[in-house]
Amino acid sequence: MSVDKIQVKNLYKVFGSNPDLAIELLNKGQSKDDIFRETGQIIGVDNVSFSVQEGEIFVLMGLSGSGKSTLIRLINRLVEPSAGSVFVDGQNVSAMNRVQLTELRRRNMSMVFQSFALMPHRTVLENASFGLEVSGVAKKEREKRALAVLEQVGLATFAHKRPYELSGGMQQRVGLARAFTVNPSLILMDEAFSALDPLKRREMQDVLLDLQREQRRTIIFVSHDLEEALRIGSRIAVMKGGVLVQVGTAREVINNPADDYVRAFFNGVDTSRYLTAADILEPEGIPIIDYPYLSDTLSASADIDDKGAFLLNQHKQVQGFIPNNYELARCRSGASSPLFSPTIPSDMLLSELMDVLMMSHRPLPVVNQSGAYCGALCHATVLKTIAANRGGA
Repeated sequence: MSVDKIQVKNLYKVFGSNPDLAIELLNKGQSKDDIFRETGQIIGVDNVSFSVQEGEIFVLMGLSGSGKSTLIRLINRLVEPSAGSVFVDGQNVSAMNRVQLTELRRRNMSMVFQSFALMPHRTVLENASFGLEVSGVAKKEREKRALAVLEQVGLATFAHKRPYELSGGMQQRVGLARAFTVNPSLILMDEAFSALDPLKRREMQDVLLDLQREQRRTIIFVSHDLEEALRIGSRIAVMKGGVLVQVGTAREVINNPADDYVRAFFNGVDTSRYLTAADILEPEGIPIIDYPYLSDTLSASADIDDKGAFLLNQHKQVQGFIPNNYELARCRSGASSPLFSPTIPSDMLLSELMDVLMMSHRPLPVVNQSGAYCGALCHATVLKTIAANRGGA
């Protein structure tokens, strides 16, 4: 069961001396351009509401000036909202006093910016452990924790170097390590990799995904790059002119763009490369048999000839595959055993799972992080998905 880590409700940001007037005019249907001409008030974020689930990477994307960077700063109140609320773990961040807000930022929230923002006079280890130092953690303990994260991002051997001795990609790894070292449950990343060249950018995406698999933080990631959003995002939110236009998984946004603005992002992009097994599985495409209650759960007249059936135990874990009614009868009588069936992680990219699928002539089961069955991948469905999405269709 998914749990909301963040809830944003009717959030506005108006830059100017009279935000209440601007919001009133917005609610009466006036455009942000008209409001600026009449009042001089600039609409940064316009009545935005959404939730972010615990443990997901939620990507905010849009063109320059769309409001995405302002929105992420409203969440940790680096920018004060004009109206609306932000809740983190059920706590209203918008109503926190300065002491409460400082405590939240120190212990439960980190932010990674486009600029590396490293302190040049401090070593890599000192930079990575800085958040713990501010929180009052003893030197030995904070360096131990920082070194462990530096090991994860491949920088342990550079712990005593200064930032100027590192490449841009390595400096960004230090910034990422600093964010993870304080062990926050929430990380905000604003165009964190956009200053890097394409190879370093992809490398940093890999580092982030590896850290996420191990630590399962909730991450809000601002980007203007569609391919980056599709590659790392659990869900994507598209903004335009301060308005949240659409929120959904990669497949939902690709297959059902809300308008021409969203559709234009996908022109010329082979979007199939960024779909995951979870995006294209068939939840009820293959019959299911409870195991070990094989003899009781499927009647003799049931037909599984066309697709076969998966056997699941009481924890919904896959125990095997039965290809047809003949083998079903043999399994019931004890004359044979179910066939072994390799499983596909739900977060595996289509580009990666194709090799696995090509080696099997049978449907393959998809499992979640707990190993529980959540649907099947069939060859025909995968091929249709590739054909529909190639070339930004």
